[in-house]
This record gives sequence, structure tokens and C-alpha cells, in this order.
Amino acid sequence: MAWKLPIFRSIARRRARAMFDLVAGFTYSQLLFAGVRLGLFPLLQAAPRDLGEIAAHSGLGPEAAERLMKGLAALKLAEPLAGGRYALGEHGAALVANPGVMAMVDHHDLLYTDLADPVALLQRRGGGRLSGYWPYAEGRAAGDVAPYSRLMAASQPMVADAVLDAVDFRRFRRLLDIGGGEGAFLEAVGARHPALELALFDLPDVAARATGRLGERVRTYGGRFPHDPLPQGADLMTLVRICHDHDDDVVRALLARVRASLAPGGTLLVAEPMAGTPGAEAMGDGYFGLYLLAMGSGRPRTPADLMSMLRSAGFVRVRQIRTSNPYAAQLVSGQVDA
Repeated sequence: MAWKLPIFRSIARRRARAMFDLVAGFTYSQLLFAGVRLGLFPLLQAAPRDLGEIAAHSGLGPEAAERLMKGLAALKLAEPLAGGRYALGEHGAALVANPGVMAMVDHHDLLYTDLADPVALLQRRGGGRLSGYWPYAEGRAAGDVAPYSRLMAASQPMVADAVLDAVDFRRFRRLLDIGGGEGAFLEAVGARHPALELALFDLPDVAARATGRLGERVRTYGGRFPHDPLPQGADLMTLVRICHDHDDDVVRALLARVRASLAPGGTLLVAEPMAGTPGAEAMGDGYFGLYLLAMGSGRPRTPADLMSMLRSAGFVRVRQIRTSNPYAAQLVSGQVDA
């Protein structure tokens, strides 16, 4: 009935479009995945291409290449030009400007396999195929931590920018990044704050990779934070995309260990995408809710959830710090009494 009344027609159309996008969203993600996996976006970034060039590059037949390009153009990932050529679309340009997002999309083949039967994923315990990609649940050899470490390093710059724009690091003397991977976050911090002492704690194999990458600029420590002691003396510790990867009991224990290891008056900074973020609600409980389920550990938490956990661990002056890019990270901080 609403379609027939001019005053309600635009509202009805918006709702119908939103509903159709929910129904068709998986096909959209698969078009994006195909474009990333076939390397089409860097190809179009270099220069507009005709269908023959696209087919030759991708190994697709002419009809398949055309179908794919029309789909990408409909999503504004590509832009159709005269003469049957295609250029990079506005969303495609944003994609290639962020290598971390490209790396995440390329890695999603495991997630998509787990999501082929979402009911089975929800009923299963222990995660899906994606859990085998995550080396932190069980000790693994260095060759096993390399893919995940590379993915985190590629996607870390956008998180680092959000954190560095929101927090003044000049008042701190020594920063310990817990679960810091290959050191991409510390590398970004050090570039802006060369006087700040930097240290990293991660799995021994990961810490070794960080040492080889960062050299003497960052002091590295190998260990497993649920079991091994954290280095002492830092007046700032960071947990960057760490808490949401772990279940509540692990996070509570980690926060208690951080509080015991911080220097008097020191600060803990938790940075990660959070549930309930205005304008990004679907990212939190929608995307990360299922992603972390497939990983086999962790859950998305709201800033209020994390602040409550910090207070329970004994932190004071707990607060939320908003960022300019909530899709990359929101921040919660707490302090230790002097």
C-alpha cells in the first residue's frame, strides 16, 4: 500500500532496498572477493582496461569477465567507460588505498567456508576452519605464525592512525605493546614519537619476527601472556585488537596481570573495534560476532563492557576515548594508582 502513496513512496523504496541488500549481501561480498583474489583492482588502478585485457589478466572467459565487471561496477568498485573499458570505481579506489582491507578480504576465504552453514557454525564449539589460521590458541612453529602476522601487520596502520590521532603519547616514557605482532603499531608510534622507549611482548616465534623486522629500535620479549610474566616498568601498556580475540576469563586474567606489571600511575590503553559503536553497529555484533565465533575464541564487547572489566581488575579513572575511525578502533583507558 505504501508504494501507492507518493508521501510514503521514497520511504518504502529505501526499506525495500535495505531489505534486498540484506538478502543479497553475500553475493556482493563474493564479487568483492573475486575482484581482490584476481588482482583486478591494482590492474584498474594502473590504467583503464578493456574486457579483453581483463579476461587475459584474470584467466576468465569473455562472458565471465563481463559479468564480473558489471557486478563490480554496480557496487561502484569499478566504473564503466566508453568503448567497453573499465576504470577503478570510487569504492575500488578506497580499497586499493588501504592494503589492510585488501589483505582482510583476501583472507576471508576461510570465513566464507565457515559461513556456508551458519547454523552449524552457531551450534559448533571450538570454531571453524578459520580457527586453524589463528596461531595464538595453541603453540605453533614459526612457519604457522607467518600468515597471521603478515595479515595483522598489513591491517595495523589504519588502527595506529586512529589511536595516534586520539591519544597524546608525549606524556609517556616507555610503551609496552602486548600481543604486538611484528611491531607495525610500535613502528607507527615510534615514527611520531622518537623519544618514546618501545617494547613488544608476543609469542616467541612472533617476537623473533618482530626483532628481525624492527632491529634495536624496539625491545622484544617472547612469551604467552596467559602463562608467562609480563615485562615490568612500562608507564603505558597497549592491547591493540587483543581483548576481542579472547574469552572473558582470559581477558580478566590478562587485565589483572597488566595492572600488576604497570609502573605506579601507569596507563593501559585498549584499542579495537567495539560493539555498539554508533553508525557501526552491524560491524560489531554482526561481522565480528560471527568472525570471532569462527575463530573459536573471543567476542565483540561494548566500551561499557570493557570499562567494567577494567574497573573489576582494579584500574581507576577508566574512560572511553572516541576516535575519528570507529571501524578501525575505539579506545578505552584506565590507570593504576600512583
